[in-house]
Amino acid sequence: MSRILPILSFILFATFSVKGQEGTRVPDPTPETAQTAKVRVYPNPAQSYITIDLQGSYQKGMTLVVYNFLGKKMYESQNVSEKTTLTLSEYNRGIYVYHIMDASNKLLFTGKFQVSR
Repeated sequence: MSRILPILSFILFATFSVKGQEGTRVPDPTPETAQTAKVRVYPNPAQSYITIDLQGSYQKGMTLVVYNFLGKKMYESQNVSEKTTLTLSEYNRGIYVYHIMDASNKLLFTGKFQVSR
């Protein structure tokens, strides 16, 4: 019982903190791009698909990587388009983390989304 309580507390905390739908921008030394760059992920929570929209931050050669809660790579795509839709048929219920990197593998955005079935 003493081992289950911290695990359940962590899962509950992670589930309720997923309400944000915008990705977190990794600090950039150029302030003009930091003001216009944004990533939208919707719907969140998702059931059958998720759309990742790179609003004002799209560059050629970007890579999208999605990891499950345990850190297993679930999806990777290079040269993603400005709006990418992922089908979630192979995804289990839970929280997933995404990373968007530029052509030199520098992390630009990170965020999370929830799959609920």
